[in-house]
Amino acid sequence: MKDSILGFGAMRLPQIDAANPASINMDEFKQMVDYYMEQGFDYFDTSYAYHGERSENALKKALVERYPRDSFRIADKIPTWLLTCEDDNEKYVNMMLERLGIEYFDVLLIHNVNKAFINLVEEFKTFDYLKKLKEKGIAKKIGFSYHDKADLLEEILEKYSDIIDVVQLQLNYMDWADQRVQSKKCHDLCVKYGIEIIVMEPIKGGTLVNIADSVKEQFKEYSDKSIAEWALRFAGSQENVSVVLSGMGSVEQMKENCETFQNFEKITKEDHRFLMKMAREIKKTLAIDCSYCGYCVKECEENIPIPDLFNLYNSEKLYSLVANFANYTTITTDKAPASACTQCRSCIDICTQQLDIPELLIDVAELFE
Repeated sequence: MKDSILGFGAMRLPQIDAANPASINMDEFKQMVDYYMEQGFDYFDTSYAYHGERSENALKKALVERYPRDSFRIADKIPTWLLTCEDDNEKYVNMMLERLGIEYFDVLLIHNVNKAFINLVEEFKTFDYLKKLKEKGIAKKIGFSYHDKADLLEEILEKYSDIIDVVQLQLNYMDWADQRVQSKKCHDLCVKYGIEIIVMEPIKGGTLVNIADSVKEQFKEYSDKSIAEWALRFAGSQENVSVVLSGMGSVEQMKENCETFQNFEKITKEDHRFLMKMAREIKKTLAIDCSYCGYCVKECEENIPIPDLFNLYNSEKLYSLVANFANYTTITTDKAPASACTQCRSCIDICTQQLDIPELLIDVAELFE
């Protein structure tokens, strides 16, 4: 497989209001799209659910209506958790096509396949539906985004690898040997079955950039490359990886990441050993190993801004600052605090990191409240 490219993930777009994911800054988004296209890249990843269900329509305005259809590729995802019957497959796909203003997907994925949702996927025959769409040319490639351990992935690939083209995996150097995420084991299974890999969360939602000063110093001593570049290069160096997605939120991030892939260098064995060491060092400094994906918020009946609160908790554990407490008060002025958790545990099944979120919210409440 040829060298991997940078994919534009439309999950963490610039926002006018930081508290409102639907408030996408379209002017800056268009600038980012233009710069990305000018650099010769063409892969855009979105989802029915991203940015409060506004990501697809924003992509239509910033990309589809401004560029020829054959100049870019779009990957989209069926909202697995919303399926209630077989007809829902077509219902949501038609909505996605309309929101994007396109007639076909370059890649169509089943979103967030895991132990909680695989039963829905199989009950409502979503794999069979994707196969039919590929035969009709409505989807050029089909597959699924995956958030679980390797044993379930092997079961799925054993059953469906003859029709699956691509698997989107959470893959980064911190999760490579992690026993909850099992990035390496999942990666190796895709290679075994000859499946193309799209990488998501190469920087783990910013976790691999917002690191302790002691770890930053070790990176500086090892190389003059940026910390973000190391994370992207690790992901792009792995076998069968064709695209490394980055959910970029500014023109500056876009420029830095494009430069990494314009002058892409695969990591060496020595680099790999160094990054595994850094993974262990970073884990020591993180109180909560969250990727800040936001899926849990959709399941929370109390509308607790869980990723924001976990981010503040991690920040306070790294650097004890009065500002962290002030920010907690600001966030929870119009949204529920950590103590509002009813321990219903509906967030656990959808958590990509398999965290015990209710128990962790108790810790957050004890610290800030």
